[in-house]
Amino acid sequence: MSNKNIGDEGEKLVLEYLRSNNYKIIYHNYRNQIGEIDIIAMDRDILVFIEVKTRNSKIYGRPSEAVNRRKQLKIINTSLLYIQTNKLNNIQIRYDVAEVYPLDNNKIIYIKNAFNAW
Repeated sequence: MSNKNIGDEGEKLVLEYLRSNNYKIIYHNYRNQIGEIDIIAMDRDILVFIEVKTRNSKIYGRPSEAVNRRKQLKIINTSLLYIQTNKLNNIQIRYDVAEVYPLDNNKIIYIKNAFNAW
């Protein structure tokens, strides 16, 4: 299975996880001229931007470690353009990361507030 297929499967698992935890999915694979965000969802009244990282092993570290500051800034800038484009004023936002381990019974480790914009 290719890395893209592994990633796609991980995102499907996280979408199911989010729905089962009462998140309202707004977008899956949102793209604009700055970048891409795996999932945009509402957690009650909080707009959540979610990066999904799927790995078959921890040989190169935890999946969330791949969301370095450079990747975070790309997600932040993409999210800010989304907010501006959709005129979402005075909304609380959050950046989460979901780790998916397919070879560990599709285990999901969900990290709320994994990073912030400032």
